[in-house]
Amino acid sequence: MSKVKNAFAKKKAFIPFITAGDPDAASTVRFVLAAARAGADLIEIGIPFSDPTAEGPVIQEADTRALSAGMTVRGAFEVAEAVRAENPEIPLAFMTYLNPVFKYRGDTDGSIPYEPFLSECSRLGIDALIIPDLPFEEQEEILPYTEKYGVDLVSMVSPTSDERIRRIAESAKGFIYVVSSMGVTGVRSSFQYEAISRMISLIRETNPEIPCAVGFGISTPEQAEKMAAVSDGAIVGSAIIRLIHSHGEDAEQAVFEYVSGMKAAVMRAEGSRE
Repeated sequence: MSKVKNAFAKKKAFIPFITAGDPDAASTVRFVLAAARAGADLIEIGIPFSDPTAEGPVIQEADTRALSAGMTVRGAFEVAEAVRAENPEIPLAFMTYLNPVFKYRGDTDGSIPYEPFLSECSRLGIDALIIPDLPFEEQEEILPYTEKYGVDLVSMVSPTSDERIRRIAESAKGFIYVVSSMGVTGVRSSFQYEAISRMISLIRETNPEIPCAVGFGISTPEQAEKMAAVSDGAIVGSAIIRLIHSHGEDAEQAVFEYVSGMKAAVMRAEGSRE
């Protein structure tokens, strides 16, 4: 079992998202480690990008701050390396866009796209990769490299056709990222729980072994508990980014307390997955 799937083994998972380089690289390392200490089951590290089309204003602004402070793809790898030096066990995922993955060359001659990025992920113990602007139908060009280097390419599903959700579920790796609603990331006050539950039922009918975690808009313990009740876990980004922006370099304790509370909330959800 991969470390990603193991994060969901017989328990509900809480997955925080933290932007690399906001407000700086050293702080990001401390925040990620604090989230791990607080009980996070898997942590998404966002590689900032200049055109993050799936993101709402909170994460867009975090990307802008991080890029302005000098964060790069190589810098994000350095953040991951520093995290791994302190915590070799916590599952880590990069969330980024296709262009940085395609363009990254590292120390190579630049002749092969994708491979330098995935090779570095493997070296540093990155367990999964989430690319919001990579359509499921176009994954074939990157899959040889994710499979070669043992990195789960996480698929995303949103309220689209039933048949497409089934196709995605059939070949999913790691876990499925269930987008709570159409649109971009950002805190929401309400959700269509029935529609979310229906998507997850379709996934489980098709592939009972793949875990499902719900993201986009979750911010409160109550919301996290409700999402975990119909899925295998909850993903939170914008609410954590707001905390970090509010506290700056001193956000470590705030991140720890928030993640602790959200992890407790998902564990209160009924019916842990067997």
